Amino acid sequence: MIVFLFHDFFWPEKALATFAQADKVVVIKSKRLMMLLQNGEILKTYRIALGKQPLGHKIHEGDQKTPEGTYILNSRNPKSKYHLSITISYPNESDILNAQKRGMSPGGSIMIHGLSEDLANLEKLHRALDWTNGCIAVTNSEIEEIWQLIPDGTPIEIKP
Repeated sequence: MIVFLFHDFFWPEKALATFAQADKVVVIKSKRLMMLLQNGEILKTYRIALGKQPLGHKIHEGDQKTPEGTYILNSRNPKSKYHLSITISYPNESDILNAQKRGMSPGGSIMIHGLSEDLANLEKLHRALDWTNGCIAVTNSEIEEIWQLIPDGTPIEIKP
């Protein structure tokens, strides 16, 4: 256990070539991992925090779940409350229909983002708990790197 904590929280991470670009992102919620892929090969892996209710697919606004499925990373906010953020195209048509069947809103504003000012000092320790409202959170230095590695329009697959 001590080795795990040492490695995950303090081990230096390898730097990537500045020209590297991901062409797909895969999130495995159960492992709290996000992988950036290039031509099917793992370019970089990040440990993540998820929504406060991490099990299952997001069904409606306010359920604090991170969605599952295939989406697109479609826009960016350089002035995000969470340092930087990249928007995930949730909800899709199926998400909207499923929420409407329940008489609810599917919600939205699901992103990959960094840490707010009040959490920034936690760095990698923020991953000890799932704390977002459904987003995927990384450290501020990680979102800066991800920002450079992921072009708009990149598909993201979020798996249970």
